[in-house]
Amino acid sequence: MSNDATGDEGFELWDLRVEVVAPEGARIWCGANIGDYFELRGEMLHLPPGQGISIYSLASVLPLLAAKQRPTDKNDWMTTDAEIACPDPNCPSRLKITRTKLRRFNHSDTTAVPLGDNDANR
Repeated sequence: MSNDATGDEGFELWDLRVEVVAPEGARIWCGANIGDYFELRGEMLHLPPGQGISIYSLASVLPLLAAKQRPTDKNDWMTTDAEIACPDPNCPSRLKITRTKLRRFNHSDTTAVPLGDNDANR
């Protein structure tokens, strides 16, 4: 985490892999296939060539991704819970979020706001 005394402005986020999982033989209504995935590295979402993702499926998981990227306590549900249900109540698929790699970022590379300016927001 940040250490103002040493001038270290670094912080860490997890890279994430979000994969479509479902019972074998299940009918998936959004057009995805079991095993389809995307990766989140920093703030950038990466899809493999030829794959897409339903905007409705993405909308169901998107609010959780920023929290899942941050280090969490081992007892926090965000650490242990990994599968998000499809928003279509007739679809048995889920999106499984896996933390893959801890990556280090620098504050000044991610925002124009200097570190000293955020003291009032703590």
